[in-house]
Amino acid sequence: MQLDYSKLDGLVPAVIQDHLSGRVLMVGFMNEPAFLKTVETGYATFYSRSRNKLWMKGETSGHRLVVKEILVDCDQDSVVIKVEALGPGVCHTGYESCFHRKLVGQSWALNEERKFDPETVYGG
Repeated sequence: MQLDYSKLDGLVPAVIQDHLSGRVLMVGFMNEPAFLKTVETGYATFYSRSRNKLWMKGETSGHRLVVKEILVDCDQDSVVIKVEALGPGVCHTGYESCFHRKLVGQSWALNEERKFDPETVYGG
């Protein structure tokens, strides 16, 4: 279960993917304590670079990510975590996925409808 945390200042990228559809929902970062907490609890936990602390996805919104499978790349420095997303969306801006825009010509365009109002979930 050893991961290589040496390349990104103690972090590994964690690609979060819907376990049924395969859609990428978000990308976060994990340090060793976050990864171990994820394995221990069965809920995706990340290291917040901006807040300098661990955070379990959904601790504020209730939109938790239930771990179904964890994959590691050949260098053991990145993981893919397949999850069941509890709640209408994963993105803090109200969308199902953080990847809710696509490049159309020279600009970014929305490719899905907002699933929830972030003001009601997170306050203002």
